[in-house]
Amino acid sequence: MAEQTSNLGLIGERIRAGLALKHAARERAIRSSREVIYKCSTSIRAAHRGEYDLARSLADSARALLDEVSEALDNHDDLRYTGLVHDSQKEYVEARVTLALISGHPIPDPDELGVGYAPYLNGLGEAAGELRRHILDTMRRGELERCEEILGMMDDIYGLLVTVDFPDALTGGLRRTTDMVRGVLERSRGDLTIALRQKQLEAKLEAFDGKLGDS
Repeated sequence: MAEQTSNLGLIGERIRAGLALKHAARERAIRSSREVIYKCSTSIRAAHRGEYDLARSLADSARALLDEVSEALDNHDDLRYTGLVHDSQKEYVEARVTLALISGHPIPDPDELGVGYAPYLNGLGEAAGELRRHILDTMRRGELERCEEILGMMDDIYGLLVTVDFPDALTGGLRRTTDMVRGVLERSRGDLTIALRQKQLEAKLEAFDGKLGDS
């Protein structure tokens, strides 16, 4: 072996050991992130069913798993700012915000949730998408005044997202999320408008039938 390359063996050992540690940290973070996403999706389903205590408990479990992700990535900052962390934080925000809005509580802010701004904004947008399901469920129960409140929440979220005009590299693809919210908002507004007109028509028909009965 040439003298100039005699240290390559030691360099290779150190690199392999470092990459082995990084790989183990990444695998641990991936497992915890998958659990975060599962807990959050289950929490959202519970919130839609009105099982708020269960939804909150599942979201709390997701928070603990997020802490495990953060712990796993200590000393691995290059992995901390990757898609797996963004996605798990986004799902956590979606679960917490969906629960808050459906159960009638204020929206938690990113510092309170301990997440980055980009996943927070995208999670906020995803929660607005979940409100479409909530508004349709509420519409089927005939609670149209509540539907108007829900639509107002969706509009408020869209009103915030559309003002965040920064490159996608900073916002985690927020433009796509904002476009989704706009589409969901427009469809929901259309559905509610039809439902309100139908209710007005039914009221007029009832009044007309009443007049016929009196004559």
